Amino acid sequence: MFMAAAAERKRKTRRVMRMTIFEKATQFLQTTMTDAQGINLIVKATDFAARKHHAQRRKNMEQTPYINHPIGVAQILSSEGGITDPIVLAAAYLHDTVEDTDTAMEDIEKEFGTEVRNVVAEVTDDKTLTKAERKAMQVKKAPGKSKEAKLVKLADKLYNLRDLERATPVGWDDERKREYFLWSREVVAGCSGTNGALEAALDDIIKRNL
Repeated sequence: MFMAAAAERKRKTRRVMRMTIFEKATQFLQTTMTDAQGINLIVKATDFAARKHHAQRRKNMEQTPYINHPIGVAQILSSEGGITDPIVLAAAYLHDTVEDTDTAMEDIEKEFGTEVRNVVAEVTDDKTLTKAERKAMQVKKAPGKSKEAKLVKLADKLYNLRDLERATPVGWDDERKREYFLWSREVVAGCSGTNGALEAALDDIIKRNL
């Protein structure tokens, strides 16, 4: 009787082990497929942004290719913010396409889906407003944005502030540079509690320049 009970326990243990191995294998395959889809989304967004921004230049002394900016924003999110979400990284590459190129929001949704489109929409300024109004709206709306949009906004600001700290853009004076840092501080404050590493880096650079 005891031997039969022991044998039954062994059989149950083997069944549980087989199920666990099967579940782990299934989970691995599902994760791998998801990762492949995510990589494809990010690569597609990179290519799209490169084509849309190909003729544009940054307003720095070197007039570097504009595509350096969205690539840098995505890199900050990944390497400094620890972000691996393909939706956020794809949106980082695309965040200026609607605002600064001939891309429509419908194009983003068609090519990249509703989730990416929503994040891009959240970080896109309304160009029908004046520059002062757009800056005020960024401050006002920052607290109510999604976490994904706040992440892109934080990385975007960090990239721009580092660029500004390194070299003053053509046509800017020290006062305009200071005003940009002050305004950025307000926007960043509205995104607080989103990503500690990015917020710490922003806090450091803002303090150095104010």
